[in-house]
Amino acid sequence: MTVFTVSLFGHREINDLWHLNEKLAPIVKELLETKPFVSFLVGRNGEFDEHAASVIKRTQKEFGKENSDITLVLPYTVAKLEYYENYYDSIIIPESVYGAHPKKAITLKNRWMVERADLVIVYVERTEGGAYTAMKYAEKLNKKTINLCRKDAFSDG
Repeated sequence: MTVFTVSLFGHREINDLWHLNEKLAPIVKELLETKPFVSFLVGRNGEFDEHAASVIKRTQKEFGKENSDITLVLPYTVAKLEYYENYYDSIIIPESVYGAHPKKAITLKNRWMVERADLVIVYVERTEGGAYTAMKYAEKLNKKTINLCRKDAFSDG
């Protein structure tokens, strides 16, 4: 089975959650309708991550989740892991982040997610922060990238 992997990144604080939903839901729907299997990789470090996961889960509920899963990618072990186990299909802490300082672990986790992605979806408004750095890394690797903040919202790297 061919797996199409989508990694998502965004700022910790989002000014317009409605806009995020309006842009992300149709993309998720199209992926579910056109790809044999979609694996969504998300973090859990702020409003974007939480809301993006919610949009994906809601779209899966509406259009079916038979050909998709959503994986929480963590930089280190967190409290209340059982809550996350009930929400996500799986949870991964990449080997490459073990033993790293917590701030460095987040960067390493983001790089790991970008490297595995066929598509990188970002919500980047500012030229700073982890989401911006992940987007620039995706562009460096020539990954297909969608920035939900842009009017045209799509670039091929």
